[in-house]
Amino acid sequence: MDIMHLVDRLEEILNDSRQLPFTHNIIVDEERVFELIDQMRIVIPEEVKKAQQILAQKDRILAQAQEEANRTLAIAKEKRDQMVEREAIVQAAQARAEQILSEAQNEQEIARREADAYVLDALRKLELELDRSLSQVRNGITYLQKDSTQSLREEP
Repeated sequence: MDIMHLVDRLEEILNDSRQLPFTHNIIVDEERVFELIDQMRIVIPEEVKKAQQILAQKDRILAQAQEEANRTLAIAKEKRDQMVEREAIVQAAQARAEQILSEAQNEQEIARREADAYVLDALRKLELELDRSLSQVRNGITYLQKDSTQSLREEP
């Protein structure tokens, strides 16, 4: 169960609630709301775990890109060393090695930027979901507290 489903259920509870005549207040099923809040408390840590998994994926992708760059660099250096005997070949090998290194570094940088962008996007979406859920929960609590206070005032 994801947080958005729980938020939809909370909204459904609010929509199904009876409105008090001549007010903007509604009567909600307290048990259902608190049950839903408890479920949200369980789901939110799972969403945080998902974000941590995304961060771990990013680190894995960066490590793989670095490893590939190192392998490519090692191969380029090995080829360069084998061709040292002839100057023209050496110059060509050096140029190729630098090109491979530059490409590997560019690929690594692109992979890092894409991983960062992916993680940032995922975290921003998670933040929006959590903010929206927290806002709805706070509104529900405020409403219930206000309704409870009004009920106490109305009793003789």
